[in-house]
Amino acid sequence: MNGTDRYEDEQKTAEADTGSDLGYETYSDDNEADTMASNDAAFMNASASGDNEGTNGAMTSSGNSSSGASDTMIEDPEDRPIMQAQVVLDRRGFGPGVIDGKMGMSTENALMGFQEANGLDQSGELDEATKEALSEWERIPATRVVTVPQNWAQISYTDIPESTEAKAELQRLGYKSIDEKLAERFHTTLDVLRRLNPNGRPAGMEASGSSASSTPTPSPTPSGTASGSGDAQAPYFTAGQQIRVPNIGADRIEPGAVSDKGWQQTLAALGVGTEQTEVDRIVVSKAGKTLKAYQGDKLVALFTVSSGSSQFPLPLGEWDIVGEAYLPPYRYDPEVLGNEDAEGEVYELPPGPNSPVGVVWIDLSKEHYGIHGTPDPETIGRAQSSGCVRLTNWDAARLAGMVTTSTEVLFEA
Repeated sequence: MNGTDRYEDEQKTAEADTGSDLGYETYSDDNEADTMASNDAAFMNASASGDNEGTNGAMTSSGNSSSGASDTMIEDPEDRPIMQAQVVLDRRGFGPGVIDGKMGMSTENALMGFQEANGLDQSGELDEATKEALSEWERIPATRVVTVPQNWAQISYTDIPESTEAKAELQRLGYKSIDEKLAERFHTTLDVLRRLNPNGRPAGMEASGSSASSTPTPSPTPSGTASGSGDAQAPYFTAGQQIRVPNIGADRIEPGAVSDKGWQQTLAALGVGTEQTEVDRIVVSKAGKTLKAYQGDKLVALFTVSSGSSQFPLPLGEWDIVGEAYLPPYRYDPEVLGNEDAEGEVYELPPGPNSPVGVVWIDLSKEHYGIHGTPDPETIGRAQSSGCVRLTNWDAARLAGMVTTSTEVLFEA
């Protein structure tokens, strides 16, 4: 399925503003991620030279299509050791789910995956042996400061109604606000972003003495409220603002690697890169609430998932991957979903990150079953699904880059 035309209306103004055929300004000539992409080389090079002691320093990321990153140091006043481990684990393919600086089920799963892959005791804790194994990336800070792209003010955000019938009338189930878009871009929540930016300023901004502007500038109505929601709460963040964010990485998009323009826009919007390990086998554990991805016998990735329910249990056994649909529409069929109104209306819902299946559908040989994203990343591993395997949108997009129709799929209890 081609997602190219899904964003056409939304991106017309953005393309005019950025001068980019991609619909957004890219980080550099050799990296087609957006301008907020990570710059790990800066920190690793600092390690080699002995500069910037500690892992709480955070550079501002302001890459552009002609000159790459232009970085200045704005020190994070907190060490944030759990968040630092989360952003490293996320880079290595062991997804901690929502990055929030706290230990929880998804972070424990990510740690156990990293420990298994590195021959360590699988404690699920950030113990000394695990810290030592992670120390190779100790120079990667927990956070960085970025500038929200100016063209984000021109994007039409979506007031999503409650009823399925009303959702079906929309052109797209897009982001509801610039705040939601930022939270998904950095694999986190609005609450975490608020904590990292007290009073709308990056933590540490005043102490750093930086002269960079962090005061939100007025934006056109589209970034202030969702379309059609005149009484909606104004966003906390706005285009052109400097903010502190979790320092997620592995977001480089190689030029020419993606033929589908809409899908490349989605990868950039999710902070997901194109350099993913191709895997031979994935194993979903109902009890463990995990999806493990293997290359041969080596575990190379792990994500926390929601899988099945009492009404629609996970279909145990071996399955094939039939294909992938990027930005798919969603067929709401009460009979298939087992709803009480089984004779009710069937609707086709438009695509978008707030679709019930998120941004991607990995189709399985079991009819009506697939692996997909979600509009509610904080519920992964906690809420039940309708039999399918559900991940955060960013993890689902990453997995889509790892699997092929040759990848074996095993669902186990």
